Amino acid sequence: MATMKHKMGRAAFGKAFDIAYDRIQTDRKKAYMELFGLAEKYIDGLNMGVDLTRFKECLEDENSMLFKYISRIVDETDRHVLKTFVLNFLYEAMFCGTKKMHEAREKYQCNVPWLILMDPTSACNLRCTGCWAAEYGYKMNLTVDEMNNLIQQGKELGIYYYMYTGGEPLVRKDDLIKLCEMNPDCAFVSFTNGTLVDEAFCKELKRVGNLYLAISLEGFEDTNDARRGQGVYQKVMHAMDLLKENGCLFGTSIAYTRKNIELVTSDDFLNMEIEKGVKFSMYFHLMPVGMDASPDLMPTMEQRVYMYNRLRQFRNMKDGNGLFAFDFQNDGEYVGGCIAGGRNYFHINANGDAEPCVFIHYSNTNIRKNTLLEILQSPLFMAYHNNQPFNDNLLRPCPMLENPQILPKLVKESGAKSTDLQAPETPEHLCAKCEAYAKHWAPIADDLWKKSGHTTGGEAQAE
Repeated sequence: MATMKHKMGRAAFGKAFDIAYDRIQTDRKKAYMELFGLAEKYIDGLNMGVDLTRFKECLEDENSMLFKYISRIVDETDRHVLKTFVLNFLYEAMFCGTKKMHEAREKYQCNVPWLILMDPTSACNLRCTGCWAAEYGYKMNLTVDEMNNLIQQGKELGIYYYMYTGGEPLVRKDDLIKLCEMNPDCAFVSFTNGTLVDEAFCKELKRVGNLYLAISLEGFEDTNDARRGQGVYQKVMHAMDLLKENGCLFGTSIAYTRKNIELVTSDDFLNMEIEKGVKFSMYFHLMPVGMDASPDLMPTMEQRVYMYNRLRQFRNMKDGNGLFAFDFQNDGEYVGGCIAGGRNYFHINANGDAEPCVFIHYSNTNIRKNTLLEILQSPLFMAYHNNQPFNDNLLRPCPMLENPQILPKLVKESGAKSTDLQAPETPEHLCAKCEAYAKHWAPIADDLWKKSGHTTGGEAQAE
């Protein structure tokens, strides 16, 4: 009965999309409001903390950046791709999946994530300076059956959203398409350096409709190629042109450092992304992961404050630049702090090890030995569950970067081991590189926290 009701709900949602999409040509605002009204019924019951009143006001204003942004998505995206995104990402993952996920959390008394990040392979066709993925080596792979088995277990818990990293996931692009075909109700995003995108692959993305790309960029040509190799930037630009021409959904993944932070948030850079067809951008604070990693490239305190303010400025729904972006360090206040350890996501490397975070390479479980539920109830993941948030100030979310005294304690108490097969790094060595940063950021973050209307202090939770 529940399965039939779900299928009927999905069909009704799809029909509503078709009606609204057809109306876009004659009355765009009415079409958007109809879709908003449909989504609002689901959002109201999920307590997602979304300001629906302000969202609605911007959606009714044809001069608002939100209205223009949604129009750009509609105009530049293939209809089948857009409908599949609406059904899989919104209906399945965000609406139905979130409800089922919360029920599973209550039932099993552990973290159950909204998405799972996994590495199909450790192989890569590039050798980028400072890439943490390179620490794993190049000989590991997850099989299609292993990944699909995990996805099937995930759907039982309400997880319909999966992301791939590596390595370079598109080394396995045929297998990624196969997984899309095997799971037509899920939404998938693959991080990629973009150099393996060609016309044939774009046609496949259009056909399946449920795989979207996040292309890594470090800046414009000189800055990007200094890290990724000569000619990579132009290959990325060509890949974006192909994706836009084919109506595919894609965005960017940007690691910001002391050297490029102003560049990758400049109007020139944002306008370039928009012109090329980028629909979203994920920003990642540089993490000093790896035995040879240096903290010298981490942003200064002034730069992090700049990033906090700049992000909120250019994604403003009323008068921003027209690009949805988020930053996992500076947006902690919107997601309850640290999202790792299965609270909202966790990472599986190409060896099958289940890690609480893509930057935290410690584990005592493996998908080849443990079920998904066993992973989520394992000592390390339960240590995350029992101590999150790691700080009352959600602008200091991480047990490594902003609270470096916490991660060594969690690893020690859970008996987790390093998953880096090249040069294992102790959590003490890793977190020592973050101590000065955390000390200097604490008073600044506490000041920002208070100015944004919060009253709690910045006390660590697992000392």
